[in-house]
Amino acid sequence: MERARTPEERFDDLPDFPFAPHFAEVRDPTGGELLRMAYLDEGPADGAVVLLLHGEPSWSFLYRFMIPGLVAARHRVIVPDLIGFGRSDKPTDRGDYTFARHVEWARELLFDHLDVRDVTLFGQDWGSLIGLRLVGEHPERFARVAIGNGGLPTGEERLNDALRSWQEYSQHTPEFHVGGIVSGGCAHRLSPVIVAAYDAPFPDDTYMAGARVFPTLIPTTPEDPAHDANVATWKVLANWPKPFLCCYSDGDPITRGADRKFRDVVPGTRGQAHVTIEGGGHFLQEEKGVELAAVLNAFMAAN
Repeated sequence: MERARTPEERFDDLPDFPFAPHFAEVRDPTGGELLRMAYLDEGPADGAVVLLLHGEPSWSFLYRFMIPGLVAARHRVIVPDLIGFGRSDKPTDRGDYTFARHVEWARELLFDHLDVRDVTLFGQDWGSLIGLRLVGEHPERFARVAIGNGGLPTGEERLNDALRSWQEYSQHTPEFHVGGIVSGGCAHRLSPVIVAAYDAPFPDDTYMAGARVFPTLIPTTPEDPAHDANVATWKVLANWPKPFLCCYSDGDPITRGADRKFRDVVPGTRGQAHVTIEGGGHFLQEEKGVELAAVLNAFMAAN
């Protein structure tokens, strides 16, 4: 497996991002060298674990406004960079990325290397797909779940126009401008400095195989390779009694309404203080991170 590693100087002087990276090695499924996976680990080592999982095409920088508020509540906050993103290694062949591999890479980091337990998951975008698969396959590791602007499609759902357009764009645009994509997914345009920070992990298209292929890995037909595993996860969620919170923004055309299925199916959603975050786009952590951290702190305190 050929891979690229972003030069560390690309991450110098990032705004509002003083957090030190940590690294672990996860398996290369082709039998080659191990892959380096980066993560943040902030707050007291004995604090309740909060796992923040990013999606496409962002990285742990997305959570910079949430981490301080969660740490102030004495939580241990773990924020991985998925393989292909952030400071993590980036296989250069799109065929090296699969839904199943992303789940396994995250599992290996969290459970084999960090051995975290009683985890509170917050997942957004692909962070919800990968995170919920971890919940479905290892429910004993999780104490609570919160989802914002995410879902877990099986391929049997109707594909909405916004998602279809995004998939087509990702595969056909000659220039995949990561920072511009994140900015376009926010309710308000981001400054050039912030756009550049989202671009930092991707010096050129060589580093973008994961970002390019991710939209095609969303299950859109029942024949998708992830269909059976996602259906199995929904069966676990249908019997999930632990606290489950929906905290979606009011301005995301891709995931609008996805919270209804969770609230209809998951027993743990009942009686929870579900919230709609006003004024946020798809990347609600970027624009409403402080508010979202307060929501998670209240959720954990109440449960």
